[in-house]
Amino acid sequence: MGLILLGSSLLANLLFLSKDQQLLSSAPHVQPAPYFEEELVEGDDSQEKRIAKIDLFGVIAQEIPGQIGSSMVDDLILQIRQAADDDSIAAILLHIDSPGGEVTASDNLYHELTLVRPNKPVIVYLDSVGASGGYYTAMGGSHIMAHELCLTGSIGVIMQAINYEGLSKILGLSTLTFKSGALKDLLNPSRPASEAEKKLVQDMVAETFEKFSSIVVTERDFPDQKLPTEVADGRIVSGKQALDLKLIDATGYLQDAIADAREIAKLP
Repeated sequence: MGLILLGSSLLANLLFLSKDQQLLSSAPHVQPAPYFEEELVEGDDSQEKRIAKIDLFGVIAQEIPGQIGSSMVDDLILQIRQAADDDSIAAILLHIDSPGGEVTASDNLYHELTLVRPNKPVIVYLDSVGASGGYYTAMGGSHIMAHELCLTGSIGVIMQAINYEGLSKILGLSTLTFKSGALKDLLNPSRPASEAEKKLVQDMVAETFEKFSSIVVTERDFPDQKLPTEVADGRIVSGKQALDLKLIDATGYLQDAIADAREIAKLP
């Protein structure tokens, strides 16, 4: 078995683009598809079937620039698709070390994994942190392992706003706002939030939480389609506790996740 890391190769991509732009000078609107270079990190290159290791580290956000795509999320999706389309890849190992991030970005990554797993096993390993959006993304895996001391869970949604009305009064500052509708300046920090604003935001939080929790209870096959009471309040849990609560399938080290991926993919 060989283990490969799908790491970005910006230089190689630029050379590829440069070469093709010369070849396609008569059709400048045609652009070659971006790709990632495969770097062998374990085993040898003679193996017909290998495991692709993809890293999801840090905050999950569309605003974070990518190395090839427009964002780090786009980069991850490109890597997942490349591994899915590569016949030499027998399984994908997604290595997550993330406290979470944007819910839409997390949902997009989760969705991408669900498209792959019917045809190719997706093993997820939660390292130091795999919480909130990191755990949301992990739900797309066929098999989830976490380090015993990993911080995971945090199944919930939070929205916060800063209000500096009191500070403005001390400084003698005032704000004049012209708006087309009552909620156009939602959560304006220069004034107290209205009850209508609070209800609107809380309803949005509740709707998003319903989506998140429904994915968890479905993917983890919880009885009565309900989250365990131990995590329904949004708390974090350790990897060991997550296993006891059936939030994950196993605990272990990264090498154990690689071994599981090899076994699930039926590699020697």
